[in-house]
Amino acid sequence: MDWKQTIERWRNLTSEEQARIRLARLPRKVARSMAFEGEPVDQRILERELDRLRRLPVI
Repeated sequence: MDWKQTIERWRNLTSEEQARIRLARLPRKVARSMAFEGEPVDQRILERELDRLRRLPVI
């Protein structure tokens, strides 16, 4: 799959699915960024926090 097909596939997703994917990628991105800065963090902690935040009621 080339980059054009990847973009087309992304654009064909619903906005809800795009949001779900973006949220799922956050813990990995944050963990990599913190490791780069010399402050490593356990990615599992970030994933648990994201799960906790998802369960909070929306106001």
